[in-house]
Amino acid sequence: MMPSALLVLTILAGGTLAQQSVWGQCGGIGWSGATSCVAGSCCKTQNDYYAQCTPGAGCAGATATTMTTATSRGATTTTSKTTSTTSKATPTPSNTGRTRFAGVNIAGFDFGCGTDGTCNTSKIYPPVKNMPPSYNNPDGAGQMNHFYKDDHMNIFRLPVGWQYLVNNNLGGTLDSTNLGYYDQLVQSCLSTGAYCIIDIHNYARWNGAIIGQGGPTNDQFVSVWKQLATKYASQSRIWFGIMNEPHDVPSITTWAATVQAVVIAIRNAGATSQFISLPGNDWQSAGAVISDGSAAALSTVKNPDGTTTNLVFDVHKYLDSDNSGTHTECVTDNIDGAFAPLATWLRQNGRQAILTETGGGNTASCQTYMCQQIAYLNANSDVFLGYVGWSAGSFDNTYELVETPTGGGSSWTDTSLVKSCLARSS
Repeated sequence: MMPSALLVLTILAGGTLAQQSVWGQCGGIGWSGATSCVAGSCCKTQNDYYAQCTPGAGCAGATATTMTTATSRGATTTTSKTTSTTSKATPTPSNTGRTRFAGVNIAGFDFGCGTDGTCNTSKIYPPVKNMPPSYNNPDGAGQMNHFYKDDHMNIFRLPVGWQYLVNNNLGGTLDSTNLGYYDQLVQSCLSTGAYCIIDIHNYARWNGAIIGQGGPTNDQFVSVWKQLATKYASQSRIWFGIMNEPHDVPSITTWAATVQAVVIAIRNAGATSQFISLPGNDWQSAGAVISDGSAAALSTVKNPDGTTTNLVFDVHKYLDSDNSGTHTECVTDNIDGAFAPLATWLRQNGRQAILTETGGGNTASCQTYMCQQIAYLNANSDVFLGYVGWSAGSFDNTYELVETPTGGGSSWTDTSLVKSCLARSS
């Protein structure tokens, strides 16, 4: 292997290796691409897994300023050389180096829901201990307390079937018994101090038919959200997740009109300032949200006052070979194919996104790629609000992507992926 100093001189003298663009990756464990940056930016190490070309005052007028390589945890070599140019540094957006939100899904009220929007409510397995049969229900409250206190997570997504909320009565009122059980989970979440995403987990459908496009009317869908918003309007940490993973929706502009109707209903019900997630087509894929027209269509969705305040693009991305989240091995960090292009689009359009589903097996490959992916989100926290892993709650250790901790009371043990990548030290 060529010594690092000689490698630097070769690159600077010959100029044969490409320089990384602003905001591109330039180092980290396993990185084999460009390690020098274009004029006006410096390669700055975020953590062992990720270094990024970042513009700033200290980089102005510099060319190929910093090279950072990392081949193993704790083994980082940095060499610098500066030459004068006349280029101007790009303004640095507000970036804290860590996303505002980090958390996991607490699943169970969505069990029995299929990708065709059919939900068998007899199949739910709620993570609520004092709900019949109380002798074996998972302790969702205990899990969230652990994640919040020990892993410093501050957001939980609480998926639930639309049919369950209204007891299979399309367009009807919220069922008081079923809502009461679900609200126990919501209140347990709120009691931790975290943000809590109410997620209707129906794939833009009711029993196989697409909302507003041959299936339920917009009014029927708006009805359930109007009632939920009215109930939780006073809770500033409630986050409204309009719909989980729309897919094969014929018209994205028609779907955007449905989303717009829901946003207006939520705001007019008194929930005037809470976050609302805007889900696109193609399973909310972060890699497709621009190319499939979802980003452009959803950009037209506004609050009643014409602003887009707290209207956040909601994306998903898994790390396995087919982006299905069904394999225990991971093959990508999703940076080049999804999150880097999306970050550029979000900055250009003055918007933000949140990753509400991502996950992998408790394997070495997933620990590597997931940590790299999260490092990128943290490094680009000006446009990425956070990440929410899939999934804890009612999943047991036979599930490929399980994130449910074991134990109970004051003693919980995290899965290896949660411990390595999703949990925070403070």
